[in-house]
Amino acid sequence: MPFVLNILICLCFGFGHALAREPVIRELDYAQNFSIAEYPSYTLLTVRNAYRNSSRDFQYALVSKNNQIAADIPTTATILRTPIENVAVMETVYIGYLAAINQLSSILAAATTNFISHPEVVARVESGDIQKIQSGQMINIERLLLIQPDLIFTTSLGEGTFEHSPQLKRAGLPVVLTAGYMERHPLARAEWIKFIAEFYNKGEAAEVYFEKIRNSYMNLIKTTAKTEKKPTVFCGAPYSGVWHVPGGDSFFARFIEDAGAKYLWSDDKSQGGIPQDTERVFLRAANADFWVNPSHYRNLKALFGADPRFDKFKAAQMGQVYNNTKQISANSGNNVWERGIVHPDEVLADLIHIFHPRLLPEHELIYYQSL
Repeated sequence: MPFVLNILICLCFGFGHALAREPVIRELDYAQNFSIAEYPSYTLLTVRNAYRNSSRDFQYALVSKNNQIAADIPTTATILRTPIENVAVMETVYIGYLAAINQLSSILAAATTNFISHPEVVARVESGDIQKIQSGQMINIERLLLIQPDLIFTTSLGEGTFEHSPQLKRAGLPVVLTAGYMERHPLARAEWIKFIAEFYNKGEAAEVYFEKIRNSYMNLIKTTAKTEKKPTVFCGAPYSGVWHVPGGDSFFARFIEDAGAKYLWSDDKSQGGIPQDTERVFLRAANADFWVNPSHYRNLKALFGADPRFDKFKAAQMGQVYNNTKQISANSGNNVWERGIVHPDEVLADLIHIFHPRLLPEHELIYYQSL
């Protein structure tokens, strides 16, 4: 009997040990392009769909500075010690996430500094506290090597552009790739705050923050749920002769739908931009009620100056052209791509007020302005 008992104890201990090694998968509400798996001694972040037609996953194993490196970490994962203390950001979108979790002070270096909107970050760039690491299209690898950031946040537009520059990889700098821009829902883009927060051990704060934003967004949707009349909407303007309208399965198409309007390209289930010429856009959108996000234009004179045919659109004739350019700073930074990413509820409130002003009569436009 003692022998049998010993066998049972060993089996139970072994089974319990195996269970302890199984990861706890963190549930996400909207984001589809990353996952969080919690192991006993590390957290594994996986990024999927990092760029169009991507078939590759990117993994990051976050290990507390107080823990040893676990033997079962996937060999393909980049190992990073947490919490990180400093970071380099290659795009301005990360500023919105870091501001939301009170980690702006961790930014030591930034690319595309001419497009930064946040006043505190702009001031630190001007004072030299945040180093500029980009000149034109060139990344200053030597400066990054001197700064030695704990990691570099960046995105990729496709195979071959990964890590912003092949030099980053050759220099051995710790690069973390994100894919928020590939998400299909505004709340999914906001939910990437949970991914960013893991590097700072701020997961709980990110959960609380996102829940507040989600509830605000869903309450706004309720205001448009019973709206019978849905105005028609089209987006964009030509660039280098090509008019890329958002795909019907894109995050902005979802914004329009949630704001109680009908997007004229909703039947096309593309996620990215759909290349069109002006004639084709005019055939479909000539009588549309609203025209939003017409490139960088901030007044109708400039818009019509780009192409005199633009004043033939009904939306232009009726003065129903709006652009998300209200918070463009002196250095051309636009806060809609910083704070607006982590506050999709504010963007949605703007769009509801534009399409259905009676539903939110007290709302003042935050990111949008009438051209």
